[in-house]
Amino acid sequence: MVLGLRRPPTGEFETDAKVRYHFVLILLACSILGCLLPTWAQQQAQWIPGQDGLNAGILPDPGLTYANLTINYSAGSLRNAKGSPVPVVGTFGFWAIENVVDYVPKVKILGGEFAAQIMMPTANAAVTLPKFGVNAGGTGYSDTWVQPATLGWNLKHVDTWLAYAFMAPTGRFAPGATNNVGSGYWGNDIVSGTTVYLTKNKKTTANLATDWEIHCKKQGTNETPGQAFTMEWGLGQMFPLDKKMTRLLQLGVIGYDQWQVSDDGGTLSSGVPARLIPFYSVHAMGVQSDFLAPTKNLVFFFKFEPEYLAYSHTQGHTIVFGGSWTWGFPRAKTTKP
Repeated sequence: MVLGLRRPPTGEFETDAKVRYHFVLILLACSILGCLLPTWAQQQAQWIPGQDGLNAGILPDPGLTYANLTINYSAGSLRNAKGSPVPVVGTFGFWAIENVVDYVPKVKILGGEFAAQIMMPTANAAVTLPKFGVNAGGTGYSDTWVQPATLGWNLKHVDTWLAYAFMAPTGRFAPGATNNVGSGYWGNDIVSGTTVYLTKNKKTTANLATDWEIHCKKQGTNETPGQAFTMEWGLGQMFPLDKKMTRLLQLGVIGYDQWQVSDDGGTLSSGVPARLIPFYSVHAMGVQSDFLAPTKNLVFFFKFEPEYLAYSHTQGHTIVFGGSWTWGFPRAKTTKP
């Protein structure tokens, strides 16, 4: 018998063929994963971190409050699942202008204040799936944030609130388009804010805001982005600028941390299971300054937060500035007996 010339039995031959077939599939999948990893790493949450910070647990006074936030995010780096730089061409950045309206009626529910909010933004890019080196020029109305139910409590040393909100995909979106300004999917959010007063005069505060996002399927695709959790924090100190406390300056250290906390669902357009996408996270720390005019119900703010760590995520910095004004409800007139 000459070794190597014997034909194997049919069953043995089929088994070897299956092994080779599966091996080729594994190599192909690995090649696809290697090509798609940089794109997958760009998936980001719907909530743009950096919007909260100092005074996170304080609700506006009863009445209507209008706030305008201008957000600039700029990133020149993309990090992989190990936090190492991934080669990219160009940079990624966007501007977003948010018009926010808060309504706080003079009612009490479960011993707390009731409030509702709507946020109407415009943007010049899709914040959930950024693309490096793409000058799309897509500007328009983005996704709408609606917070229909908020309950807040003013305690002796703590102000805190809890709310339900949702993100409506009102921004322009088409799979694969370079001029998207929306995410293309609905989001349900459980959000909270807390301010702890560390001194008797309430000038020194510790602040924390949280947002848990639960996402629906992205339109035109078979992909459901994984859930995300965002934490924004701040330590602040208030300084009076005059003896009558009509002008106040607040300075503080702030930061944000955002994580993906569950697998993506469905499949990508390539047919690869979305659950293979690595989880992302990003972390930043910076500063905030506020100017407050309590007698005029005016607040102006500026924030700068560079990101110092990221996994499967862009890494850059966030700048936020703007102001708010409250139109308080007229006080009820009292009649003398």
